[in-house]
Amino acid sequence: MFEKLNWLLMVLPFALWGSAMAAMAPLVHSAGPEFVAISRLLPAGVVLLLAVLFLKRPWGVAKIDWGWFLIFSLIDGSLFQFCLARGLIETGAGLGSVLIDSQPLIVALLARTIFGDPINPIGWIGLILGLGGIICIGLSPELLGHWFLMSQQVSEFNLLTDGQAWMLCAAIAMALGTVLIRFTCKESDPIAVTGWHMIFGSIPLFVFHLFDNDWPLFPSWSFYDWGLMAYSTFLGSALAYGLFFWFASRKELTSFSTLAFLTPVFALISGGIWLGERLDFLQWVGVVFVLFSVFLVSQRGRLWEPLISHQDDMSERGA
Repeated sequence: MFEKLNWLLMVLPFALWGSAMAAMAPLVHSAGPEFVAISRLLPAGVVLLLAVLFLKRPWGVAKIDWGWFLIFSLIDGSLFQFCLARGLIETGAGLGSVLIDSQPLIVALLARTIFGDPINPIGWIGLILGLGGIICIGLSPELLGHWFLMSQQVSEFNLLTDGQAWMLCAAIAMALGTVLIRFTCKESDPIAVTGWHMIFGSIPLFVFHLFDNDWPLFPSWSFYDWGLMAYSTFLGSALAYGLFFWFASRKELTSFSTLAFLTPVFALISGGIWLGERLDFLQWVGVVFVLFSVFLVSQRGRLWEPLISHQDDMSERGA
């Protein structure tokens, strides 16, 4: 029972992120990326710190962690949230989520290099399938057909538009943040660090927003718009990031970060409900790939060890 609850809590951040992407998509067009990013970071950070105080956990950042904390705040707070909101203007929730969630591959390489996290062949197969799945979800059948020499040349298609470039930058920033949390929480509570990094990360965005004349200083949103922002802030940010960095500071990074491949699935489902988006056949194929990818990477140790044991037995018999 406890293992099932733990698994559900590990998946929950990615479900909340996926649905929050759909909630944020219509808001960035009227308020701009800085305001949406600030609205998502600052209140969520305050809520997390109040939760830390309520739970009577250490709520400050230890002196030894301050150097890494500032880097973490700039990369995962300011840079990631700005790139995400900016990319949403041109890509939308579904494709934006697909591009951002290529980050498990970056995390896997960083975790292997820095922490020595093992990635056996089963894990690499899972990562490749996951990447293939998000490609099927996010790219058009016309473009994929052109890639596989099955259709005419795609006209007037730029593979890397401005919005997609912003989302790829967000993916890199998120991957770096996932790794940096290990260095930032040596003597600090991960939930407190998450809350403080949201508050500190919103400061550069606030300064930039004051001097950005392309967007209003304060949007004229409806009650429904503020409801979407509240959902993205308190559930898609405070709860999701609190759970994510709690597990990221304790779990094996490659397996845990691979659950991010589920985020586009939740984003597309939420987009279908809120924005009227629908999955085509190729996207459903991508969903299956993503789910199978998560299974392979999370269970790669159990799946690979019997194969190694069988090979060792065969070698001993041959000897």
